[in-house]
Amino acid sequence: MTILETILQEKRLEVKRMLLDEPKACEQNRPARPSLFQTLKNADDLQVIAEIKRASPSKGLIAEGANPVLQAQQYEQAGAACISVLTDGPFFKGSFDDLSDVANHVEIPILCKDFMIHEVQIDRSKQAGASVILLIVAALDDMTLKRLYDYATELGLEVLVEVHDPSELQRALSIDAKLIGVNNRDLRTFHVDLEKTEEVAAHFPFDENRVLISESGIAGEEDAIRVANVGASAVLVGETLMRSSSVQDSVRSLRVKKAGTPL
Repeated sequence: MTILETILQEKRLEVKRMLLDEPKACEQNRPARPSLFQTLKNADDLQVIAEIKRASPSKGLIAEGANPVLQAQQYEQAGAACISVLTDGPFFKGSFDDLSDVANHVEIPILCKDFMIHEVQIDRSKQAGASVILLIVAALDDMTLKRLYDYATELGLEVLVEVHDPSELQRALSIDAKLIGVNNRDLRTFHVDLEKTEEVAAHFPFDENRVLISESGIAGEEDAIRVANVGASAVLVGETLMRSSSVQDSVRSLRVKKAGTPL
């Protein structure tokens, strides 16, 4: 099995456990968060979606003992546009408790980063305080992708739809996704290649009301400039920031000028 298939097999078991659990209490009354889409659309410089990431299948432990609240507060103070919280336990050492703790301490948009395959995961995300969820095109068939997208938007959540190549971009566009991320990491092999952002950008409808986000493999200013030059409005960065000795400096270095809209 590929790494993605292994993760999805575990997710199916996780969803079964969630459905057997007692219903969770309704989400707390938190202040409304700014729209991630509008933040990215209106900014003149490349925005940073800063990720709380303790581990990954490819890198192993990255920052096992990291305090998600302290990390999130550093991200917010450094000027991040959004905080991504990995809630997967078996492969990324995250949890919905991490998400809830972060949501109680920051005011910017919060992305629940997980492998969503069922509505119950979206419910948990919202209950824990997420304002944005991730849907991965490679993990879902067309019918499920649309169903979950519609379900999340009806709950008032924004949806980041993740693609890896131009064919997956077309699937994202078919459900009218506004926030579209290019994962430079192939989830089947976990190989990373920034050319994936360039490849998808060449087919991206920049003249429509949509934004492009480059995810994974962004190590510093040079990479940020590279993806900004092809039209990215934001980068999603985890490992680089989790390992950084100065979150403030690292975030600042990524906030390069956005390029003009490509022809």
